[in-house]
Amino acid sequence: MKTMFRFLVMAFLVYTDMNPLQAQWVYTNGPTGGWVTCFAISGTNLFAGTTGANSGVFLSTNNGTSWTAINTGLTNTYVRSLAVIGTNLFAGTFGGVFLSTNNGTSWNAVNTGLTNNYVLSLAVSDTNLFAGTNGGGVFLSTNNGTSWSVVNTGLTNTDVRSFAVIGTNLFAGTFGGGVFLSTNNGTSWSVVNTGLTNSSVWSLVVSGTNLFAGTYGGGVFLSTNNGASWSAVNTGLTSTSVRSFAVSGTNLFAGTYGDGVFLSTNNGTSWSVVNTGLTNTDVRSLAISGTNIFAGTYYGGVYLSTNNGTSWSSVNGGLTDPYVRSLAIRGMNIFAGTNGGGVFLSTNNATSWNEVNTGLTNNYILSLAVSGTNLFAGTYAGSVFLSTNNGTSWSATGLTNTSAYALAVSGTNLFAGTWSGVLLSTNNGTSWSAANTGLPNNTYVYALAVSGTNLFAGTWGGGVFLSTNNGASWSTVNTGLTNNYVWSLAVSGTNLFAGTWGGGVFLSTNNGANWNATGLTNASVRSFAVSGTNLFAGTYGGVFLSTNSGTSWSAVNTGLTNTNVYALAVSGTNLFAGTRDGGVWRRPLSDMITAVEMSSTDLPTHFSLQQNYPNPFNPGTIINYDVPKASFVTLKVYDVLGREVKTLVNEEKPAGRYSVSFNGSNLASGIYIYQLRSGSFIANKKLVLLR
Repeated sequence: MKTMFRFLVMAFLVYTDMNPLQAQWVYTNGPTGGWVTCFAISGTNLFAGTTGANSGVFLSTNNGTSWTAINTGLTNTYVRSLAVIGTNLFAGTFGGVFLSTNNGTSWNAVNTGLTNNYVLSLAVSDTNLFAGTNGGGVFLSTNNGTSWSVVNTGLTNTDVRSFAVIGTNLFAGTFGGGVFLSTNNGTSWSVVNTGLTNSSVWSLVVSGTNLFAGTYGGGVFLSTNNGASWSAVNTGLTSTSVRSFAVSGTNLFAGTYGDGVFLSTNNGTSWSVVNTGLTNTDVRSLAISGTNIFAGTYYGGVYLSTNNGTSWSSVNGGLTDPYVRSLAIRGMNIFAGTNGGGVFLSTNNATSWNEVNTGLTNNYILSLAVSGTNLFAGTYAGSVFLSTNNGTSWSATGLTNTSAYALAVSGTNLFAGTWSGVLLSTNNGTSWSAANTGLPNNTYVYALAVSGTNLFAGTWGGGVFLSTNNGASWSTVNTGLTNNYVWSLAVSGTNLFAGTWGGGVFLSTNNGANWNATGLTNASVRSFAVSGTNLFAGTYGGVFLSTNSGTSWSAVNTGLTNTNVYALAVSGTNLFAGTRDGGVWRRPLSDMITAVEMSSTDLPTHFSLQQNYPNPFNPGTIINYDVPKASFVTLKVYDVLGREVKTLVNEEKPAGRYSVSFNGSNLASGIYIYQLRSGSFIANKKLVLLR
């Protein structure tokens, strides 16, 4: 297990909202989509399991045309697997297994004996129910989940991602250990990996006597002899990371990471891509009901094909929980750019949303910008797209094969901040030219801002750069900027604000010649919005407001159940917040202007360590904790063997509420323990890194 990783610590200032009962954020019912991890079918009912802030189980009785959340009693809504036994519906979550006997109307936890609650997979064999867990191996229930027993003898890898059943043979696909076989209901296991050159098995499926394994990075493998030997069957398969399978007659479908759905009609001997209309190509789950094929995607929701994948249509009505990366306003139109679901439009103050993706061949939207009647969308590893009709249709501009993290308009000039610097178009994107003189090579530009004739670029690791000639040349303007990882920029009058990763907000009153830290420190600031003299900052800990140019800040988060804020925008009298996994939220500006600093009576009264969010995570998560009085505090992360991974906090802390950002990008998947200690107070919680 790797023990080196990057981490950042942020301790938010101790502020809270005023009048919480009268002033709060409201979820705007969208956009639609979400991270769909699994399906189950029972008669005419289609169930979808999702993960995220507003996730859980959704039910459709009309082939996905509309969906209804069915989560009563489901106390953990990170759903990774579903299974049906007769009239019983089971959900495998990161809080164990839940059972519904009434099509999801209500749920009850059925976890007695289940010593690992991170359930990634479920399988049914006769009356036996098997649960595959992240790090705990396989558990068996013979009484509909009333009790469980561990069945791991011979199972040398306990990260179980998938199951398959052929007669009395039970197969388990593990992440890193390949495929295991049990012929006695899990009492004992043997490894069956001969010829399986990639041991990270995400998915398994049976077609007749054929067993297929989908791997992470190795494509598809076929065994015709119950796993005794395997051969790769990847001809035509352009993505070798296979997350899901489905079988319909002689048709075998494979859902891949990034390249959509593939079809084989000859047991994997050859594959063809079947993606027409599938605008999100990160396919995590597949299911077949009669002649209908459903594809669950990563933050793009559900797609339906009625013709063996020849064409697909989005069927997301009521299926919420997208990852909103960007917001843009034009008049009464509010546009939301999502991570995998494309662009959504609301014309009624975000009461309802509609997909506006025709012609948009890349649905991972990083940035949006408005210039007159033109709407531009910057995508991840794709193109900048242009719509001249409010998103009704889109066309690719001349900028391709790049990630446009930021877009900015200055007169007739359109600038794109990319993973290789700044690009300029003077003709609405028809053609682009590099505008990088003075910028370091291959600079990631995450933020752009325009102030008169000045153009500012916020970079990852290089701080802020200034151009006074439309990007023809750049100069560094970092004096006093003690954190050079700049995520966001904002201009308010003569003030220039820079939001940093872990360093809070900095202010310059002289076009970047000098910078000073504001009152919001140790925060990761993804976005800004300006309304008059009011400045809002969107952070991993919610939204903060300053009415005095950053001298002091107030948290304005009441009602905002997802505080991972990636985008902010002001429209009329409202502020909108786009969140990771939680969609778009709305709050009247007038509710927040009166936010004040927390009084001493509002300080925490006891030590508290909260569950990290998100959990599971990849690669970053937030840990919140409370300190009731000035104390020496340590916060450390350990692996499951008790070895210290990292110290996040080791210092005297004044009374207050704090947040720590933990990044596990260089760690292996698995369960870790984080511990808060101060004097005699000790608290431990689990966090799960899941790639």
